[in-house]
Amino acid sequence: MRIGSISPEITSITRLETHDGHHLILEPVVREKNRVQLKASELEGVTYPAFDSRAILLNNDLSAGIPDILKNLEQNLIPPLHAGWSTRRKSQHFAAYNHVVDEFSQLLEIDDWLLNPYFDTCGEIDFHARTGEDCLAEKVAQLLAKIQIKYAQYGITQEPFVIVKADAGTYGMGIMTVKSPDDVRDLNRKTRNKMSVVKEGLQVSEVIIQEGVYTFESINDAVAEPVVYMMDHFVIGGFYRVHTGRAADENLNAPGMHFVPLAFEKPCTLPDCAGAPDAPPNRFYAYGVVARLALLAAAIELQENDPLNKP
Repeated sequence: MRIGSISPEITSITRLETHDGHHLILEPVVREKNRVQLKASELEGVTYPAFDSRAILLNNDLSAGIPDILKNLEQNLIPPLHAGWSTRRKSQHFAAYNHVVDEFSQLLEIDDWLLNPYFDTCGEIDFHARTGEDCLAEKVAQLLAKIQIKYAQYGITQEPFVIVKADAGTYGMGIMTVKSPDDVRDLNRKTRNKMSVVKEGLQVSEVIIQEGVYTFESINDAVAEPVVYMMDHFVIGGFYRVHTGRAADENLNAPGMHFVPLAFEKPCTLPDCAGAPDAPPNRFYAYGVVARLALLAAAIELQENDPLNKP
């Protein structure tokens, strides 16, 4: 494996020092016909031969678009370009997740809402021009009403809320907690500026409205949410995202967060049928089930949006 960079700032082989005294070697990527490769180069007396890879692991979410150097390559890009935020939408994923969870819930004869929060979308919104606010407020009201019905059904006494976020892009930007349609009307300038732009300066014109789920886990009295890691279709572990300055109904992916290993005390590949529903093996097993459903939904989403599969 070699580490190549398509950054215009990397024009020659470059050594980067790490915080612990080690170093990384970055090499400029060049394109030859429909392949990208690394040219032979030398640094401090060490020769690095030319390198033409069979696979390229892409460490960029493509929020700023697809660079020309990566288009129409013969090599295998992992993940593929259509998995990036230049084309992907969160709502596409949750539409696929809806389908997966619906079938799964029918098999178990359970309410799919227990595994699948509600969501909706609102397109053609402009927070700066203050257009699309009525559409957004109406859809927020409809979603809050649906959630309230479920809360009443299951005896949940907390106040329903939704999360409004950009339908494309990531990095914890362009996100707000909403508990009333009035919360998205007449936004102040600071909030409109926050919601209008996400990573790489991408302008927000489409938002997804997701049912908010209260975070009930905590670590040292700080709100914590589990993140599950998978390799292939296997659950291999995870971590907690923790934030000491955020509440149970707020986005934890924000400055000030830190991470704590999610250590499985016992194997969680199967539930402990003799244990309580919220015993750690069962709780972590449930997280793993949701992760596997989401992974299947992501696979379906990528297949459905693969340009090669479209007529």
